[in-house]
Amino acid sequence: MEKVKVYFTRDLSGASLISLYKKLGRELKGNVAVKVHSGEEGNQNYLRPEFVEPMINYLDGTVVECNTAYEGERDTTEKHKKLMENHGWSELFNVDIMDSDGDIVLEVPNGKVIKKNYVGKNIENYDSMLVLSHFKGHPMGGYGGALKQLSIGVASSKGKRYIHCCGNDGSYEDMFHQNQESFLEAMADAASSVVKHFGDNILYINVMANMSVDCDCCNVAEDPCMKDIGILASTDPVAIDQACIDLVINSDDPGKEHLLERINSRKGTHTIDAAVELGIGSKDYELIEVK
Repeated sequence: MEKVKVYFTRDLSGASLISLYKKLGRELKGNVAVKVHSGEEGNQNYLRPEFVEPMINYLDGTVVECNTAYEGERDTTEKHKKLMENHGWSELFNVDIMDSDGDIVLEVPNGKVIKKNYVGKNIENYDSMLVLSHFKGHPMGGYGGALKQLSIGVASSKGKRYIHCCGNDGSYEDMFHQNQESFLEAMADAASSVVKHFGDNILYINVMANMSVDCDCCNVAEDPCMKDIGILASTDPVAIDQACIDLVINSDDPGKEHLLERINSRKGTHTIDAAVELGIGSKDYELIEVK
């Protein structure tokens, strides 16, 4: 079987985002959702809207997000919209908080932990999606990349709690006291439902810059612990996340040990393995560097 192609460039520029997208040979058509991370108030590491502006404008895309399941400046639509204004997203793009009018259920019949996924209702308004992810560490998931954007990122506020509670309608505190492997598998389950919803009309770009051990959802995050690496693009969410992990492992930057400790201590790559078993991607990839 032919290996999945993952395109890679060390040039961290808006122009490179577009050039890697074109390498994928698949055009996102119709009403295009661009899933980004808006960045929690106080976070210093999230991808800035000016950086991704050329890519989003090229697609004539709508920036999409969903509300959080924890207290902060993104846990209600009103506050989230205000933050999107403060961070510059609304100035440059049309912005849609997809669960502002509630959620819908995507079925996960072969799910390992959850059999349904609650996503923002407005997902129904889009024909295709670009999952534009900032690759970094994460306090609970170990790392954040394409699979996390597909799962926690696209899930509604209710859906985020449902994933964190491994399919139970638990309390806020319950989200932080679940079996780790089950939580990671629930994320893979949720990701699979979004992949299947869009079919061939979904593509992935991961940006390996500002790589902290903490997520962009942290209002107080550690500064990046290693140097920037570049941008990756693929048609496969598993392959692109695995390629990012491998680039960290193979880096000569001593700061990688801190990031890998965060990933490994949370068993982060278990999400990748679960996604492979669910049939939404492959770890057998070919990394193609674009100069």
